[in-house]
Amino acid sequence: MKTSTRKFDVSKYLDSPEAIQEYLEIMLDENGIEGFQRALGHVAKAHGMTEIAKKANVGGESLYKSLSETGKPRLDTIYNVLQALGLQLSIKVSC
Repeated sequence: MKTSTRKFDVSKYLDSPEAIQEYLEIMLDENGIEGFQRALGHVAKAHGMTEIAKKANVGGESLYKSLSETGKPRLDTIYNVLQALGLQLSIKVSC
């Protein structure tokens, strides 16, 4: 019997606000800004990149590039994407 595998796509599992929040927090804590950026791309993909780009007032292709592994999104882009996803950016004191 032959075993087949498929590429794991995390965006298929980001189906609740709690899962999204936890995923973004873990990726930021464990992987820094690059991990957060990658995770934000996964979340945007899960919600439909084109729809998120429209809500964030960003071009679709520009958003793909910004949230790619080599992208360098501006803070206002990240902020607008988070708002488009119904999320807030907050600051907390580190321990």
